[in-house]
Amino acid sequence: MQFADFISCGFDQIVNQAATLRYRYGGPLDVPIVVRAPSGGNVGGGLYHSQNPEGGSSTGRGSRWLRPRRRTTRKGLLKAAIRDDNPVVYFEHKYLYRRAKGPVPEGDEIVQSASRRRGAKEADVTLLAYGAMMMRRSRPPIASRRKASRSEVIDLRTLLPYDKEAIFRSLDKTSRVLVVHEDVKTLGIGAELSAVIMEEKFDALDAPVMRVTYPDTHCPFSHILEGANLPNADKIADAIRKLAEY
Repeated sequence: MQFADFISCGFDQIVNQAATLRYRYGGPLDVPIVVRAPSGGNVGGGLYHSQNPEGGSSTGRGSRWLRPRRRTTRKGLLKAAIRDDNPVVYFEHKYLYRRAKGPVPEGDEIVQSASRRRGAKEADVTLLAYGAMMMRRSRPPIASRRKASRSEVIDLRTLLPYDKEAIFRSLDKTSRVLVVHEDVKTLGIGAELSAVIMEEKFDALDAPVMRVTYPDTHCPFSHILEGANLPNADKIADAIRKLAEY
């Protein structure tokens, strides 16, 4: 689908038809559809080529929504999506197309929907991110590196369903959570994650769940304005510092 910005044009077919077909027929029918959806900004694409519609689109019960970052993960998750008998929307960040380069393992390795973790042994904050935001998190500025390094990063990889158990395990160690995504703040994936964490793990929190996101506005055509809107390493490091000091 060129591009994910236009996924709303196929919303009925994906959400109302494909995602409900198995339920409507009582289970015997498979719906092996994979929709590859290039999305994301920082490419100067303007209004219709820079959006991240995963938050407003991932309401289809019966479908899966994937958002990988690493090249090896992308291959394995795509193989898993193709082999899934349910509809899958596979978001591919356009900014990573010519930047996340390197060899990909040979063979038929399948990557499951479990989250990938990395970070400090004694982390202060659990940082939840996905897609190109993982690349932005991995290159913090020198001045922010010390605080930014004291976080355990979870690459969600799948948004529907997401790995709640991995999030909770990390939260039990850090007691603080920061969600970073390029979608807008209101009704973005971070809102759902925040709500579930505070509903089910409130006693484990030492600070409110915080979010670093795109502002609730349209994608500008100006590279300068777009850069100001996007989450970046400085914004992330500042949020980690505030959480750690709460």
